[in-house]
Amino acid sequence: MPDSSKGDYWFRAQGPAVAVVLLVLVIAGGTVGYILTDHYGAWDALYATVLAVTTLEAPPRLSRAGEVFTVVLVLGGVGAALYTFTLMTTVVVEGGLPKRLQRRRHARMLDTVKDHFILCGYGRIGRIVARQFMRQRVPLVVVDRDADRIQEAIDDGALGVEADASREETLKRVGIERARGLIAAVGTDAENVYAVMSARVLRPDLFIVGRAETEDAIQKLRRAGADRVISPYQIGAVQIAQTALRPAVVDFVALATSSESLELAMEEIPIGAGSVLANQTLVSANVRGRFGVIVVGIQHEDRRMEFNPAPESTMHAGDKLVVLGRVDSLKALEAEAAG
Repeated sequence: MPDSSKGDYWFRAQGPAVAVVLLVLVIAGGTVGYILTDHYGAWDALYATVLAVTTLEAPPRLSRAGEVFTVVLVLGGVGAALYTFTLMTTVVVEGGLPKRLQRRRHARMLDTVKDHFILCGYGRIGRIVARQFMRQRVPLVVVDRDADRIQEAIDDGALGVEADASREETLKRVGIERARGLIAAVGTDAENVYAVMSARVLRPDLFIVGRAETEDAIQKLRRAGADRVISPYQIGAVQIAQTALRPAVVDFVALATSSESLELAMEEIPIGAGSVLANQTLVSANVRGRFGVIVVGIQHEDRRMEFNPAPESTMHAGDKLVVLGRVDSLKALEAEAAG
């Protein structure tokens, strides 16, 4: 079934341009007409045309052919001018002009955004993910086939594109070559698998998180190339059980991982190749004493996780420290670890 709203959008977007072109053609035609009928110079012909179109004053010393032409010109010119001014006023009053400017700004931002995450899907899970990213001021581009959801994402402060996230053209449009990661959280497992596969083909090094509804989908997403696969139902069930059995532990973890916490935070901090921390042990670098943080674990470059590392554990370039501490302390450590 055709979408009539697209036709209305085309009229509103193209109407002002057509009206302006029509008015220019009338003025240009009037100028040429006076040159041919009464042998005016170029400036006199343009001047006479403008006077005729605006009905301010009739051009003097006209021949019969010039008078006939003036009548036609006045009728056409006034009609074109009224159409142009009325349409432009309608566009401004109805908010069309601000919307067009917003779309242009949106397109420019899509062309320049980098180190961002691509969020495929803006349903219940996608909205929660987007809020977390925006609270931490992480650049985000939302892709969804539903126009209403994309408008909600834009209203919430994210960049949004109405398209199929499984298509390579869409992923290129949202800057996958400049992206930091991709999250496949579309409504069905099949769509998430296709989105992950397309992203992995375009960016073999991209970090990809996939959402799975079923146990079978978890294996398919991993084979498709997802670095991490999350099952909201499984995580929710585990959270309920842990809350019932160990509420204090759950409260502590929630406080440490919440983006709204100002007192305590848990963060992963990568060790850069040029960092002074590289190839040092925790005790020789005095991480605890200098920064007042607790190193909960070290994820080595081969993705092996070392929990509760000993003071003699060595930090290498490419490792990631899982650290617990105050926000300002974490930022200081992150600056030194970056090198």
